Amino acid sequence: MTVEREVSVDRIEDPWGLAAPHPQGTPWSVRQDLWLEPGTGEDAVERWVPSACVLCSNGCGCEIAVAGGRMVGVRGRASDPVNLGRLGPKGLFASTPWSHSRERLSRPLLRKDGELVEVGWDEAMDAVVQASRRVLAEKGPLGMGFYTSGQLMLEEYYALGVIGKAGIGTPHMDGNTRLCTATAAASLKESFGTDGQPGTYDDIEHCDALFLWGHNVAETQTVLWRRMLDRLEAPDRPALVLVDPRETPVAAKADVHLRVLPGTNQALMLGLTRELLHHGWWDEAWVQAHTIGLEEMRSTVEPWTLDRTAEVCGVPAAEIAHAARIFGTRDRVLSTVLQGFYQSHQATAASVAVNNLHLLRAMIGRPGAGVLQMNGQPTAQNNRECGADGDLPAFRNWSNEEHVRQLAELWNVEPSTIPHWAPPTHAMQIWRYAEQGSIGFLWISATNPAVSLPELPRIREILQQDRLFTVVNDGFLTETAELADVVLPSAMWGEKTGTFTNASRYVHLAQQAVEPYGESRSDLDIWLDYARRMDFRDKDGQPLIPWQTPEDVFEAWKECSKGRPCDYSGLTYERLAEGPVQWPVTAERPSGTARLYPDAHFGTDTDYAESWGQDLETGASTTEEQHKAMAPAGRAFLRVVDHSPPPEVPSAEFPLVLTTGRTVYHFHTRTKTGRARQLREAAPRVWVELSAEDAESAGVAAGQRVRVESPRGALEAEVRIGRTRTGVVFIPWHYGQRKGEPHTAANELTITAWDPVSKQPLFKIGACRVRPLEEG
Repeated sequence: MTVEREVSVDRIEDPWGLAAPHPQGTPWSVRQDLWLEPGTGEDAVERWVPSACVLCSNGCGCEIAVAGGRMVGVRGRASDPVNLGRLGPKGLFASTPWSHSRERLSRPLLRKDGELVEVGWDEAMDAVVQASRRVLAEKGPLGMGFYTSGQLMLEEYYALGVIGKAGIGTPHMDGNTRLCTATAAASLKESFGTDGQPGTYDDIEHCDALFLWGHNVAETQTVLWRRMLDRLEAPDRPALVLVDPRETPVAAKADVHLRVLPGTNQALMLGLTRELLHHGWWDEAWVQAHTIGLEEMRSTVEPWTLDRTAEVCGVPAAEIAHAARIFGTRDRVLSTVLQGFYQSHQATAASVAVNNLHLLRAMIGRPGAGVLQMNGQPTAQNNRECGADGDLPAFRNWSNEEHVRQLAELWNVEPSTIPHWAPPTHAMQIWRYAEQGSIGFLWISATNPAVSLPELPRIREILQQDRLFTVVNDGFLTETAELADVVLPSAMWGEKTGTFTNASRYVHLAQQAVEPYGESRSDLDIWLDYARRMDFRDKDGQPLIPWQTPEDVFEAWKECSKGRPCDYSGLTYERLAEGPVQWPVTAERPSGTARLYPDAHFGTDTDYAESWGQDLETGASTTEEQHKAMAPAGRAFLRVVDHSPPPEVPSAEFPLVLTTGRTVYHFHTRTKTGRARQLREAAPRVWVELSAEDAESAGVAAGQRVRVESPRGALEAEVRIGRTRTGVVFIPWHYGQRKGEPHTAANELTITAWDPVSKQPLFKIGACRVRPLEEG
């Protein structure tokens, strides 16, 4: 294998690195990226430990450089099919410096007399157990809530899922995956019956058109964008269509850039669907054989002419027609969908509509023709699979008694122990229950909701209630940890062993490179200790959680996943040490599965489906009897709903639309990236983006400080001009508030509202106003 080393490109100035254009159908080349601490040469590295990057949802394979018992660098894993050696700037610069940061928590913290003080593990865990038992005695299982992440390991999610669902019996479990990827899961269930990405990253090499629906891939997944660029910069490039109200680096490469008004995605999708149907750009025989719902779709989209769609979306009709023609006439279209759809109005409906377009053209299950309902976090897929969020493990159906019985048998508990009398509690409802007092114990792990959730003034008030006992697992004293009753120092990336699954269903094994910092423990060890102290038992009186190591948990997970869509039964740690594999992996498919549904048989059978569907407008669930009556028999669903206005629109008092998003240099609330010098200096503080017209109307100039206000809060920041469309204000959401500093979090302003199906918050819409601040 020829390995090209990237040594000459400034990865802050050029986040995507050296190009390698290549023709359609040919493989992507290898390029190995490397970063070592200044003064450390490769000859000083004692060993390279295989892992995977967790600083975006791409899940790039990498190796950790270890010297003197410390992580001193990282390089891309040249043989990894996800990235072929490449790493983005976040993965290069933020993977290792924080491992020995002086800001790391080294011992547990317990709140005494209003202050967090260092204590030993026994004292901290005794406090957690005592609070758990007190709340269980006073309120029962419904008094307990768990809020986790999309950045832990499969083994940690599964252990927590069993503890919460079979040990405690609470339905109040979810993660910040609700904020980033819940709509991906919901849209896949609605169309195909179960979660699981139909496509694969390899489709980039085979497609002749790329559609990016609300996906600023250049800044959210830099290595994936480099992969797309290496096709877009070739002579036989695919067409590129982007839906985004901003002028992003992706827009600069687009053949069609649809700058829709936030909140109008569903209107756009109705108009595009009508164009395909009216022009005959669909496979009638295939649709009749393999889908349900065509006639309802026809009637719903019929009023959405090009002119009407253009008027509602605020884009030229000719551009919508051009996009429709590309989708309707190209042989192989690959779609990726992300937060511009997931965090906006009618999120699930619009994302399902992307699936509909692919179903209409039979573009699924073959090279270059697929859908990637993307993830926003590196291990969000594992959270969805393992049941630490609002799902049952292994994509089982909460409403299906047989699925519940299977879990009860696996865990050796009574089926009634597992809460399934109603839909599981989603994150936004968990926080509402905590606000109202019915939840008295909340355990938060590997996430920072005091920056990431909407309407932050409300979230801080909830966390500061005396009647709520809060536990936080983290490696740093974040804005959330500062408000907790107990803070448990977590081992972080490189300090523990476990598996990750990325947005393309690749399962990686990340091996421990160094000892945990100070007295830190992995989240898995923390939860196993908690289970022992709580003395959770199965129905025969044996320990409910018998596992000792991550591999023990993985073996149990394999049994849980067997026969389900995310089947890991053919995997072992030994096999994963050789490289990643795409699930499902079974005895019949030992090398994994690149694409789902190549035979056009979908996971919609009533006894197999993860969900029987929901009304896209109200979220009302379809019953088992209703689902059986539709006789899906492995056919996909063409689900559709009409466009409706968003819940908050501009007014005379708040005349602009607020939308939030990311910058290429930071990940989430900057817990790690904000501690890497290169990334911190590249994007040190929050900013506000305005169009030139809106800046002139507000009387502000580039670089001037402004105050942005919504009905919920305010922040102050400098202005940048020119990348967003008129009427839309953009603010990156990564920046929280340190003690004594002004509010800088975009979520001071965002609205507490969510999609009726996926329950994902609507960060991309809301009303605001901008006014200049006086000099100084």
